[in-house]
Amino acid sequence: MTDVLQLIGRQNEIFSDDIYARENALNTIVSKSRFLVLGGAGTIGQAVTKEIFKRQPKKLYVVDISENNLAELVRDIRSSFGYIDGDFQTYALDIGSVAYDAFIKSAGEFDYVLNLSALKHVRSEKDPFTLMRMIDVNIFNTLKTLQQSVQSGVKKYFCVSTDKAANPVNMMGASKRIMEMYLMRESQSVAISTARFANVAFSDGSLLHSFNQRLQKNQPIVAPNDIKRYFLTPKESGELCLMSCIFGDNRDIFFPKLSESLHLITFAEIAEKYVRLQGYAPYHCESEQEARSLMATLPAKGQWPCLFTSSDTTGEKDFEEFFTADENVNMDSFKSIGVIQNALDVSEERLHYFSDAIDALKRAGYWEKAQLVELFSEMLNNFNHLETGKYLDSKM
Repeated sequence: MTDVLQLIGRQNEIFSDDIYARENALNTIVSKSRFLVLGGAGTIGQAVTKEIFKRQPKKLYVVDISENNLAELVRDIRSSFGYIDGDFQTYALDIGSVAYDAFIKSAGEFDYVLNLSALKHVRSEKDPFTLMRMIDVNIFNTLKTLQQSVQSGVKKYFCVSTDKAANPVNMMGASKRIMEMYLMRESQSVAISTARFANVAFSDGSLLHSFNQRLQKNQPIVAPNDIKRYFLTPKESGELCLMSCIFGDNRDIFFPKLSESLHLITFAEIAEKYVRLQGYAPYHCESEQEARSLMATLPAKGQWPCLFTSSDTTGEKDFEEFFTADENVNMDSFKSIGVIQNALDVSEERLHYFSDAIDALKRAGYWEKAQLVELFSEMLNNFNHLETGKYLDSKM
C-alpha cells in the first residue's frame, strides 16, 4: 500500500477518518445484513467484497463472469481473513444470461445488491460491436439486475459509475451517464446510490497494471505525458463504494474530495517513479522502435527504456471532474467524501426512446458506430464526443 500511495503522489489513505468515524455503524449494519455483489471479481469488486467480508455479514454471494478471478478472490480472502459464520458463496455467471436469472430465483433474499460490473475501457468504443456490448453491460444489465432487485424486495441497490460520466467526452463515460438516468427512474421503486471516482491504481487492465506486465515480459514502459489523472487505491475504491451503499440516501452519488493541486499526476510521472522503485533509472526514448531495440542492452546497465508521448486517441479527456455545475453538491457530511444530492428528474419518453432505438438496431442485425454516437448525443446535451480516428490498440 505504501508503494502505491507513493506512486500516485500521496502519503495517506484518503478515507481513513470517515471510515474510523463510522466503523461501529458499518460493522453493525454489515453483520446484520445479506449482500449480493455483482462483478465482484474485478479489482473494485474484490475490494468491495473484502470490505464486506471482514465485517462478518450474515450472507455474502459474489457473482462474476471470470471463473479465474473468482478463484483468486476466494484464495485471497481465505489467506487474509479466514472464514465467517455467515453464508459465503461465489458463482461464475454472466449476469446477462438465463443462468443468472435462474440463480436469482433460487438465491434467497438480500438486503443490499452492489453492482460493480462494467466495461470500463475507452478502447472498447473502437468498433460498433464491442460498443454495443458496452451498452448492454453498463446500461441494460444494470437495469435488468435493478428490476430483479426491486421484485425481490432488496433494501438498497448500489451501482458504481465513473468520473467520466460528468460532462462525458467518450462513449464509456456517456454510457454510465445514461445508466445514471435509468437509475434515477428506478429510484422511485427502491433506494439507489452510486459513486463516481477516478482511476483505480493498478486495477486489472489499467495502464499502471500494464507496467507490471511490461517488466515481467522485459518490455518498454509506455505512457502519455500530457494527461493528468486522479487515482484511488483498490482498497479506497472498496471503501467508497461500501460507504455509498450503506450511508447514501436515495439518488446520492458519492465522490472523493481529491485536490487538483495535491492529487493530480501524469501517467508519465507515475511511470518514472515506478521504474525507479524497481531499481532502474528511466531512459527516455524517441520512438517505439528505439524503445524495443534498447531492451536488449539497457536493463543490464540499470536503465529501463521508457516512451512518453502526447495523447491523440479517441475519447481521452484532458482533465477529470466528479460533478457538473448544475448538480447539487454537499461537501459537509464527510471529511473526504463529497455527495451529489439528486432530486427526482426523469424523462420517461427519452429513456423509452433510447431502449427502443437500441432494440431496433439489434433486430436489424447490423449497426455502425456513428449511429450509436448520434443516439448518445440525442440523449445527452453535454456529450462532446471527439473522434480522432486513432485508438489505443494502434499504439504500443
